[in-house]
Amino acid sequence: MTQIHDLTANDLVGAVRRRELSPVEIAGHYLERIRRLGDRLGAFITVTAELAQEQARMAEKQALSDTPDDLPPLLGVPVPIKDLDPVAGVRFTSGSALHSERVADADSDVVAALRAAGAVMPGKTNTPEFGSPCYTENDIAAPARTPWDTSLSAGGSSGGAAAAVAAGLAPLAHGSDGGGSIRIPASACGLFGLKPTRGRVTSGPFKPDFIGLSTAGPLARTVADAALMLDVIAVSAPGDYYAAPPLPAGETFLGHARRDPGRLRIASFSAPPLPDVPVHPDAAAAHAEAAALLTGLGHDVEEIAPPFDASFMPHFELVWAAMAAANPVAPEDEHRLRPLNRWLRERARASSIPAYMAATAALQAAMRAALRRLLPYDAVLTPTLAQPPVPVGHFGADPAEDFRRMTLFTPFTSMFNVTGQPSVNLPLHWNAGGLPIGVMLTGRPGGEPTLLALSAQLEAARPWRARTPPVW
Repeated sequence: MTQIHDLTANDLVGAVRRRELSPVEIAGHYLERIRRLGDRLGAFITVTAELAQEQARMAEKQALSDTPDDLPPLLGVPVPIKDLDPVAGVRFTSGSALHSERVADADSDVVAALRAAGAVMPGKTNTPEFGSPCYTENDIAAPARTPWDTSLSAGGSSGGAAAAVAAGLAPLAHGSDGGGSIRIPASACGLFGLKPTRGRVTSGPFKPDFIGLSTAGPLARTVADAALMLDVIAVSAPGDYYAAPPLPAGETFLGHARRDPGRLRIASFSAPPLPDVPVHPDAAAAHAEAAALLTGLGHDVEEIAPPFDASFMPHFELVWAAMAAANPVAPEDEHRLRPLNRWLRERARASSIPAYMAATAALQAAMRAALRRLLPYDAVLTPTLAQPPVPVGHFGADPAEDFRRMTLFTPFTSMFNVTGQPSVNLPLHWNAGGLPIGVMLTGRPGGEPTLLALSAQLEAARPWRARTPPVW
């Protein structure tokens, strides 16, 4: 029998508009699943049951009083918020014991957009300290685990969000991605995860844009659900350094997810841009199968060499360290940080302003060279990760070794944070052990419409929605 958590976000929107399901009933169902499964999966840092119930009651009143066409687009749909974004009046930890008791004074602009769209917020999802690593283990919550095998990591830094959606604790979730932090856990948890193009989603009013590596985006079970959420959070704000071109009047991302993409020219490579990084046979098989599927659908798939080489990595590492150091921490509290963040911040302090400026210049030069090679193509196909999901604790060595292991795990994703292109994880492949192995498609800058249409075509050709983990 179909249960509420079997429904997609678009299904829930339709059921609320037709008054077939009450937002109060929906919220209650998900809160009960969070109560039973959330701690086991390390999905949440803070559960906001009272807030969700209040929002659900307000949504129910609105659904009963307004005509369907006047209802906001996510009315009554639960959307948890990654704990790197503030929600007014809710604990806001940034994944750090240093902020375990901090309470946010105001919403971020993305949270405000979700609130205005009628979303119900059941809690703050688990994230590593400051979102720095590609796994979700911190000092204030249980590790985030993939529901496909709870001995394995959900990835990061949106690991709690991915675990929640994959286990049916939420129909979709807010995440963010500065080096792969949406696509990595989407791969580990068998989800569609979308990193929008640079400037599509504001980071305001509290987060600085820096050089534009990071952006908010959706994690969802279907392409259409991710597109629905992107329509809500695609907000530009005064003072943003970057702005993506808006869709033409009358168009939506959800509309594009329901269109035929036409015949596309697609670049493909599976060799990492970093030397001596092995690609696991499962990741190679997933990539090869996706290339064959694209060819079978009539697209022109062309093998190319990676558009980046190893020279970009030291510059990315310095910028990443500088971003970790940008989080304000009193000197007397540095010892309370996790070892990786202490190490990154020490690396940043040991550098200089000229070195940082040279690193940002080098990244931009690499981006310009890469885009000249990639822009002739409608999309680029690569593996998402170089390895299958890894055990919880896999990265917990000393910080230098931790960083090395992260590089071996995620050599593909950060390239497209540097270029600012929209990029998605597609859960098209499961290995012999029953674990999801994602592949990544990346579009032209501003090319979410084509990327969503292509992703939806692949989803229709090889559906994944019915595949659910044991906890489902």
